[in-house]
Amino acid sequence: MIRILQAEIIKAFARPRSYIGLASIVALVVLIDTSFYFTGKEYIDLLFQSFDQVFSLEGNIINGNLITFIILQTLIIQLPLLVALVTGDLISGESALGTLRYALTKPISRFKFITYKWITAMLYVLAILILLGVFAYLLSLVIFGLGDLLVLNADGLVVIRSAELFWRFMAAFVFAFISLTTVASLSLMFSAFSDNSIGPIVLTMVVIIVFTVISSFEMSFFDPVMPLLFTNHMHLWRRLFSDPIPMTEIMQSAGVLLLHSAVFFGITQYHFNRKDIFQ
Repeated sequence: MIRILQAEIIKAFARPRSYIGLASIVALVVLIDTSFYFTGKEYIDLLFQSFDQVFSLEGNIINGNLITFIILQTLIIQLPLLVALVTGDLISGESALGTLRYALTKPISRFKFITYKWITAMLYVLAILILLGVFAYLLSLVIFGLGDLLVLNADGLVVIRSAELFWRFMAAFVFAFISLTTVASLSLMFSAFSDNSIGPIVLTMVVIIVFTVISSFEMSFFDPVMPLLFTNHMHLWRRLFSDPIPMTEIMQSAGVLLLHSAVFFGITQYHFNRKDIFQ
C-alpha cells in the first residue's frame, strides 16, 4: 500500500506543471514583500486615510503580520487554479497517456486507486500551503518584524495584538486547507469523467467562477442556493481575524466544505468503479 501511494506521489510531483504553482507562490510573495519594502508607506497611508481625522496610527504598522494578511488575501483567490492545474490531471492525464489501463492491471482495487489519487491531491494542497506559510509568514516576519495587525472589515477597524496572531494564522491555513480540499476533490471528480487533461481544469474554474458570480448577486431569487455554494464558505478564513471570532459560523462553513469534499469523493468512486477503462 505504501509503495503504491509513494508511486502516485512521485508521478504527481514528477510533472513539470506541479511546480508551476509552487514557483508562482514564491515569485508572488517575493514580489509583494519587495513592493511593500519600498512603497509600503504610501499604500498604508492610502488605506487608512479615512481614519486620520479620528485618531493617529503609530508604531510598526507595516509589519510581517500585516504583510502576511495582505498576501493571503491576494493569493487565496489564485490558489484554486493552481490546485486544479495539478489535481485535474491526476486521472485524466493517465487516461490520455494510455497508462491508466496498465495501472489497473496491478493487484489494486479501483476504490484504493482513487483513494490514493485523492490522498496525493491532498498532499499537493498541503505542499502549496506549507510553501505559502513559510514564504508569506516567516519571510515577511524576517523582513518587516513583528507588530499588531490592523484589519479593515465590515465592522470597521479591528486591532489584533501580535501575541494572538500566530494561532490565528495557523487556523487560517487549516481553514484554507479545508477549502482547497473541496476544490481538489471537485477537480479530481471531473478528472475521473474525462480522458483529457484540460477539461477537468477548465470545468473546475468554470464552476468556481459561476458560483462566485451568483454569490455576488444580492437577489432573493438566489437565497435558497446560497448556503449550498461552497465558494460562499471559502472566504470565511477572514473571520478568524475578527474580534470576537464567530466560531460557530466558521465551524459550520468548514463542515459544509468537508461535506462537499465527501460528496465529490463519493461521486468519483461511484463513477470510476463503473467506468469501462478497457474499451
